[in-house]
Amino acid sequence: MTVPGLVLRPWLEADAPAVEAALRDPDIARWNPQGGPVDEESTRRWLRRRADWSAGDHVSLAVADDVDGSLLGSVSLHDIHAADAEIGYWVVPAARGRGVASRAVELLTRWGFEQLALHRIQLCHATANPASCRVAERAGYRVEGTLRESYQYGDGRRHDEHMHGRLATDRWPAGATGEWPG
Repeated sequence: MTVPGLVLRPWLEADAPAVEAALRDPDIARWNPQGGPVDEESTRRWLRRRADWSAGDHVSLAVADDVDGSLLGSVSLHDIHAADAEIGYWVVPAARGRGVASRAVELLTRWGFEQLALHRIQLCHATANPASCRVAERAGYRVEGTLRESYQYGDGRRHDEHMHGRLATDRWPAGATGEWPG
């Protein structure tokens, strides 16, 4: 899956050093807790879990630069069940502020609707993370409410979360990536 500037592709063993560095980033660690120390072995387990889609309950992809292949982030559909799913993502520090997350979320959302026949995808983020709120809105996810103290993040605290949702029947926002690239 490719749009100008990025490609969504399967995870590779060669991604391990970049993933380990990303998972150590304070912002990624805070908003995407791994549940333990990040080291070479935990990173390899992380990659193996995300590369194995055999259970049918998730699809996880690397977000890479479409020119040099460098790792820009991660995007995944998870908790796939009965035409519903959740979406999650992170972006490495060097790629932030360039629309990488919103384009990756939009691209995987379109793929989920078209290829997996999903009807609803939801996106939750801590209310203390306004950048994720902007990602959701740019990718066409509507705010549906606030979940009080619903998730314990990497700082060890339970945070309120905004829940955003997108239906297969929703219109795409102005400036969206456009039709599915094939």
